[in-house]
Amino acid sequence: MKVILGLGNPGQEYAETRHNVGWWVVDHLADAWRLDGWRKDGEAMTASGSVGNVKVRLVRPLTFMNLSGQVLKPYLRRPFWAAATDLLVISDEVQLATGTYRFRARGSAGGHNGLKSVEQHLKSQEYARLRVGVGPTDPQRRVGDLADYVLDKFGKAEAAETRALLPTFEEALRLWTTDGIERVMNAFNR
Repeated sequence: MKVILGLGNPGQEYAETRHNVGWWVVDHLADAWRLDGWRKDGEAMTASGSVGNVKVRLVRPLTFMNLSGQVLKPYLRRPFWAAATDLLVISDEVQLATGTYRFRARGSAGGHNGLKSVEQHLKSQEYARLRVGVGPTDPQRRVGDLADYVLDKFGKAEAAETRALLPTFEEALRLWTTDGIERVMNAFNR
Protein backbone atom coordinates (compact mmCIF):
# COMPACT_ATOMS: atom_id res chain seq x y z
CA MET A 1 0.00 0.00 0.00
CA LYS A 2 1.21 3.47 -0.93
CA VAL A 3 0.73 6.07 1.82
CA ILE A 4 0.54 9.79 1.03
CA LEU A 5 0.78 11.89 4.18
CA GLY A 6 -0.38 15.50 3.87
CA LEU A 7 0.95 17.63 6.70
CA GLY A 8 -1.26 20.27 8.31
CA ASN A 9 -2.91 21.35 11.53
CA PRO A 10 -6.42 20.30 12.58
CA GLY A 11 -9.09 22.93 13.13
CA GLN A 12 -11.02 25.30 10.89
CA GLU A 13 -8.80 28.23 11.92
CA TYR A 14 -5.85 26.56 10.12
CA ALA A 15 -7.65 25.33 7.00
CA GLU A 16 -6.56 28.15 4.68
CA THR A 17 -3.09 28.72 6.14
CA ARG A 18 0.21 28.17 4.35
CA HIS A 19 1.07 25.39 6.81
CA ASN A 20 -1.91 23.32 5.59
CA VAL A 21 -1.07 22.96 1.89
CA GLY A 22 -0.38 19.27 2.51
CA TRP A 23 -4.05 18.86 3.38
CA TRP A 24 -5.05 20.82 0.28
CA VAL A 25 -3.16 18.31 -1.88
CA VAL A 26 -4.55 15.15 -0.26
CA ASP A 27 -8.09 16.58 -0.33
CA HIS A 28 -7.66 17.18 -4.07
CA LEU A 29 -6.31 13.64 -4.56
CA ALA A 30 -9.25 12.10 -2.67
CA ASP A 31 -11.66 13.87 -5.03
CA ALA A 32 -9.68 13.29 -8.23
CA TRP A 33 -9.14 9.60 -7.48
CA ARG A 34 -12.70 9.12 -6.14
CA LEU A 35 -11.43 7.43 -2.99
CA ASP A 36 -13.68 6.39 -0.11
CA GLY A 37 -14.74 9.28 2.11
CA TRP A 38 -12.52 10.48 4.93
CA ARG A 39 -12.71 8.33 8.08
CA LYS A 40 -11.20 8.72 11.51
CA ASP A 41 -8.38 6.19 11.94
CA GLY A 42 -6.53 6.58 15.24
CA GLU A 43 -4.86 9.99 15.27
CA ALA A 44 -5.62 10.69 11.61
CA MET A 45 -8.29 11.00 8.98
CA THR A 46 -7.73 8.61 6.09
CA ALA A 47 -9.19 8.03 2.64
CA SER A 48 -8.43 4.72 0.94
CA GLY A 49 -8.91 3.10 -2.43
CA SER A 50 -7.03 2.22 -5.58
CA VAL A 51 -5.30 4.20 -8.27
CA GLY A 52 -5.22 1.79 -11.17
CA ASN A 53 -4.01 -1.45 -9.61
CA VAL A 54 -2.23 0.22 -6.68
CA LYS A 55 -3.78 0.44 -3.21
CA VAL A 56 -3.46 3.96 -1.83
CA ARG A 57 -4.17 5.57 1.53
CA LEU A 58 -4.25 9.32 2.02
CA VAL A 59 -3.54 10.50 5.56
CA ARG A 60 -4.26 13.81 7.32
CA PRO A 61 -2.87 13.82 10.89
CA LEU A 62 -5.24 15.06 13.60
CA THR A 63 -2.25 15.86 15.78
CA PHE A 64 -0.62 19.25 15.47
CA MET A 65 2.30 19.64 13.07
CA ASN A 66 5.11 18.83 15.53
CA LEU A 67 3.52 15.41 16.30
CA SER A 68 2.63 14.42 12.71
CA GLY A 69 4.95 11.40 12.59
CA GLN A 70 2.88 9.57 15.21
CA VAL A 71 0.33 8.63 12.56
CA LEU A 72 2.92 6.44 10.82
CA LYS A 73 3.22 3.92 13.69
CA PRO A 74 0.63 1.46 12.27
CA TYR A 75 2.36 1.40 8.87
CA LEU A 76 5.79 0.76 10.38
CA ARG A 77 4.44 -2.49 11.84
CA ARG A 78 3.20 -3.77 8.47
CA PRO A 79 5.24 -6.51 6.84
CA PHE A 80 6.55 -5.61 3.39
CA TRP A 81 5.84 -1.88 3.87
CA ALA A 82 8.90 0.37 3.57
CA ALA A 83 8.89 4.14 3.98
CA ALA A 84 11.62 4.51 1.34
CA THR A 85 9.31 3.17 -1.40
CA ASP A 86 5.78 3.32 0.01
CA LEU A 87 5.55 6.74 1.70
CA LEU A 88 5.35 10.24 0.28
CA VAL A 89 5.00 13.25 2.61
CA ILE A 90 3.60 16.60 1.44
CA SER A 91 4.67 19.72 3.32
CA ASP A 92 4.82 23.47 2.97
CA GLU A 93 8.23 24.97 2.22
CA VAL A 94 8.94 28.61 3.04
CA GLN A 95 12.31 28.50 1.22
CA LEU A 96 10.47 27.97 -2.07
CA ALA A 97 8.39 30.78 -3.59
CA THR A 98 4.65 30.34 -3.79
CA GLY A 99 3.78 28.69 -7.09
CA THR A 100 6.87 26.45 -7.07
CA TYR A 101 7.53 22.99 -5.67
CA ARG A 102 10.19 20.30 -5.37
CA PHE A 103 9.97 16.51 -5.25
CA ARG A 104 12.77 14.78 -3.30
CA ALA A 105 13.65 11.15 -2.60
CA ARG A 106 15.31 11.90 0.75
CA GLY A 107 16.85 14.70 2.74
CA SER A 108 16.77 16.64 5.96
CA ALA A 109 13.73 18.20 7.60
CA GLY A 110 15.22 21.63 6.92
CA GLY A 111 13.74 23.05 10.12
CA HIS A 112 10.17 21.89 9.34
CA ASN A 113 8.64 20.53 12.56
CA GLY A 114 6.29 18.15 10.77
CA LEU A 115 9.14 16.59 8.81
CA LYS A 116 11.24 16.40 11.99
CA SER A 117 8.46 14.37 13.61
CA VAL A 118 8.20 12.08 10.58
CA GLU A 119 11.97 11.46 10.66
CA GLN A 120 11.89 10.83 14.40
CA HIS A 121 9.27 8.11 13.99
CA LEU A 122 10.80 6.58 10.86
CA LYS A 123 14.35 6.85 12.28
CA SER A 124 15.30 7.74 8.72
CA GLN A 125 15.41 10.51 6.14
CA GLU A 126 14.79 7.96 3.39
CA TYR A 127 11.26 8.78 2.24
CA ALA A 128 9.84 10.70 -0.70
CA ARG A 129 8.48 14.17 -0.19
CA LEU A 130 6.77 16.95 -2.07
CA ARG A 131 7.68 20.38 -0.77
CA VAL A 132 5.13 22.97 -1.85
CA GLY A 133 6.42 26.54 -1.99
CA VAL A 134 4.70 29.02 0.33
CA GLY A 135 7.46 31.62 0.49
CA PRO A 136 7.28 35.16 -0.86
CA THR A 137 7.41 35.49 -4.63
CA ASP A 138 9.29 38.78 -4.23
CA PRO A 139 12.88 37.92 -3.19
CA GLN A 140 13.14 41.31 -1.43
CA ARG A 141 10.20 40.55 0.88
CA ARG A 142 11.14 39.38 4.36
CA VAL A 143 9.16 36.63 6.08
CA GLY A 144 9.67 37.94 9.63
CA ASP A 145 8.55 35.51 12.32
CA LEU A 146 8.42 32.11 10.60
CA ALA A 147 5.66 30.64 12.80
CA ASP A 148 3.42 33.66 12.23
CA TYR A 149 4.09 33.53 8.49
CA VAL A 150 3.22 29.84 7.95
CA LEU A 151 0.19 30.05 10.26
CA ASP A 152 -1.14 33.05 8.32
CA LYS A 153 -3.58 32.66 5.45
CA PHE A 154 -2.48 32.96 1.85
CA GLY A 155 -3.38 36.11 0.00
CA LYS A 156 -6.05 35.60 -2.67
CA ALA A 157 -3.56 35.51 -5.56
CA GLU A 158 -1.18 33.19 -3.66
CA ALA A 159 -4.00 30.77 -2.84
CA ALA A 160 -5.11 30.72 -6.49
CA GLU A 161 -1.54 30.14 -7.67
CA THR A 162 -1.11 27.26 -5.21
CA ARG A 163 -4.46 25.66 -6.08
CA ALA A 164 -3.55 25.88 -9.79
CA LEU A 165 -0.75 23.37 -9.06
CA LEU A 166 -3.13 20.69 -7.71
CA PRO A 167 -3.75 18.96 -11.09
CA THR A 168 0.04 18.78 -11.65
CA PHE A 169 0.47 17.21 -8.20
CA GLU A 170 -2.27 14.68 -8.98
CA GLU A 171 -0.52 13.66 -12.19
CA ALA A 172 2.87 13.41 -10.45
CA LEU A 173 1.56 11.43 -7.49
CA ARG A 174 -0.31 9.03 -9.77
CA LEU A 175 3.05 8.40 -11.49
CA TRP A 176 4.75 7.95 -8.08
CA THR A 177 2.32 5.14 -7.15
CA THR A 178 3.53 3.05 -10.09
CA ASP A 179 7.02 4.28 -11.01
CA GLY A 180 8.54 5.75 -7.84
CA ILE A 181 10.04 9.06 -6.84
CA GLU A 182 13.08 9.13 -9.17
CA ARG A 183 10.82 9.04 -12.22
CA VAL A 184 8.63 11.80 -10.73
CA MET A 185 11.67 13.99 -9.98
CA ASN A 186 12.90 13.60 -13.56
CA ALA A 187 9.49 14.37 -15.04
CA PHE A 188 8.24 17.16 -12.76
CA ASN A 189 11.08 19.05 -11.05
CA ARG A 190 12.02 22.20 -12.96
